[in-house]
Amino acid sequence: MDGTLATADLERLRKEFSANPTYRLAQNAVTRVTIDDVTINKKIINAINHSISTTLDDWKVTNQERSGRCWLFAGLNLLRAGVMRKTGLKDFEFSQNYAMFWDKLERANYFLEAIIETADRDADDRTVAFLLESVAGDGGQWNMFAALVAKHGLVPKGYMPETQSSSDTGRMNSVLRYQLRQGARTVREAMAEGPESARAAKAEIMRVVYRVLCIHLGTPPERFDWQWTDKDKKFHRDGVLTPQEFAAKYVELPVSDYVCLVNDPRPSSPLGRTFTVEYLGNVIGGPPVIYLNVATQVIKDVAVAALQGGEPVWFGCDVGKMMSNEYAYWDAGLYDLPSVYDATFDLDKAARLTFHESAMTHAMLFTGVDVLNGAPRRWRVENSWGADRGKDGFYTMKCCPPGTRWAPWPGSDARGTADAPVGAGRTRPARPLRRRVRRARCLDQAALPGRVRGDLRPRQERGRGDRLA
Repeated sequence: MDGTLATADLERLRKEFSANPTYRLAQNAVTRVTIDDVTINKKIINAINHSISTTLDDWKVTNQERSGRCWLFAGLNLLRAGVMRKTGLKDFEFSQNYAMFWDKLERANYFLEAIIETADRDADDRTVAFLLESVAGDGGQWNMFAALVAKHGLVPKGYMPETQSSSDTGRMNSVLRYQLRQGARTVREAMAEGPESARAAKAEIMRVVYRVLCIHLGTPPERFDWQWTDKDKKFHRDGVLTPQEFAAKYVELPVSDYVCLVNDPRPSSPLGRTFTVEYLGNVIGGPPVIYLNVATQVIKDVAVAALQGGEPVWFGCDVGKMMSNEYAYWDAGLYDLPSVYDATFDLDKAARLTFHESAMTHAMLFTGVDVLNGAPRRWRVENSWGADRGKDGFYTMKCCPPGTRWAPWPGSDARGTADAPVGAGRTRPARPLRRRVRRARCLDQAALPGRVRGDLRPRQERGRGDRLA
């Protein structure tokens, strides 16, 4: 046997399929409508309940449009709740465009410094290849958001509104990728004359990157005149502020005190340890991306406490698994795929991570939780896909009872909510978390998934990192 698919093999497959009336019926259905329409579990749909015992939001959702800025939107949505309380505004948005401008610039600098640092390696080295492949993406992590706020501050949306390119980043990103990859070649060549020559070359590249960003996104304000009329029609004026002054005055939460909690159940990822991701970041000198691996129940308990204490919770997830936009709902059994395909879908979380079947894709905000007898039953989710998706932009995520083992779909979490990995990347153990965990900012049911994007390996093994998009 040489492993090829012989004619006899193909004939046997065809006959087996054709002889089964259930398969033919499934074919007739799925060739006419979507697989989701065929497999959706009506029992679950008929039992959907969007009521929540603790709800924090009374505002409208935001819209990231055609961009991968979910992590920025989720972070800014977390912080805007405090601004609305402090100012008396019914609705408020920070400028997502402003935050993205500085993320793109800082990330370009971070990339070029990484290229300088790895200049002694071949261009097809695994780490260098990752840097070149992932350059100029939109996605990110909580610690990267915290770094931007700490260094560059924030501004209200009106002072740096959306542009065509901030709402549809594809073309701008393609230009940035070209310039930065071209710049990587220049910097690596300049390293032959030493780091000083390489950084001189980097400075020229950064001028081009800044120019591109200003052309596409506008020029970030250095200061602005802040005044507003609150929901009671009362006028307020606070004078001229810098973005840093505005953030210091109007952001109530101590952003730098939050940590990311994840749950990676693989034996290679011991609970109680922190992990970091090599070359995952944006601001040089900013806080590193660090995840604390804990039991799922710990994450749920901390999230419930935060929500019942009046704080929304930033979290990342594998968003498309067991999700319905039409019903604004996540449930681990929402789609009955085994019945249609006559196949097993039994990977547990550890296996999904090991075999690359789960990866973080999206960041959102928990703004409510339904608790019965001390246990969470479902979460209320504020998305950033606009009000025309979900239920006015909000969703409900069911929390499965402890001990539930059936995993009908590779991305469903048989032990908790819909699978929600936060961070991805080849990682290395970080220092123990010595300070007390004061707050959880990254609620997660799975983390660090995939191939070169998920193994928790010794620190000498270099690798890759992914970002929430």
